[in-house]
Amino acid sequence: MTSLVGVEQTRGALTGPQLTPRTAVVWSVLRRELDRRAGETLTVLDIGGGTGGFAVPLADAGHRVTVVDASPDALAALTRRAAEAGVADRVRAVQGDGDALAGLVEPGSVDLVLCHAVLEVVDEPVAVVGALVDALRPGGAASVLVAGRAAAVLSRAMNGHLDVAAALLADPDTHAGPRDTLRRRYDADGATALLTGGGLAVESVHGVRVFADLIPAVAADGDPAALLELELAAASRPPYRDFAAQLHLFARRPA
Repeated sequence: MTSLVGVEQTRGALTGPQLTPRTAVVWSVLRRELDRRAGETLTVLDIGGGTGGFAVPLADAGHRVTVVDASPDALAALTRRAAEAGVADRVRAVQGDGDALAGLVEPGSVDLVLCHAVLEVVDEPVAVVGALVDALRPGGAASVLVAGRAAAVLSRAMNGHLDVAAALLADPDTHAGPRDTLRRRYDADGATALLTGGGLAVESVHGVRVFADLIPAVAADGDPAALLELELAAASRPPYRDFAAQLHLFARRPA
């Protein structure tokens, strides 16, 4: 897997978001793709993009972004945020959820899809991946972020919730029961299989928040630059990658 250490905070046309331990890995991977297609105006689809944490910086870099989200409040906040950033003409808000994606987007119309924290909550992840692939142009790419299995078990155990940790460990989907807000979690092999089964070629798998959720806040706040560097260094290295709170997969629809 490709190392991310040494990636600048601002590089190329995308200069908006400051890298943090919670976002650095994803933005670093996205920046590589944007650099690869420098000079192009990309059509971006952000599934479950909420208030525009990714959409607005991408629009600010000159790309056209459609955000699909089920929450009208989130979309209203997105619209305000885009207007305040001066990119309202490049951001489109569409109300809908991931399971309805096939009816919301024209097939073969998108260069880059963001699908972050979606596959854990939809009814049919296989169908959502299929719709995601159909939306992409040949050669288009997908940024997929999913909740990690191992981290869910480890964090519950470390916090003394041994019964919940045991339930997560025993469940094939790493789901802890009716109070669990996520329907499923993934390991690297399972997430890769889901995407390749839908017709994507997975190019990289990185861990997101390998350490950020585990270390004391005083340590994180005391030396955020060191934590950021550590996150980037560990993101592509098993076994550390596999204990991350989230897994980020970058994949491409074959040309």
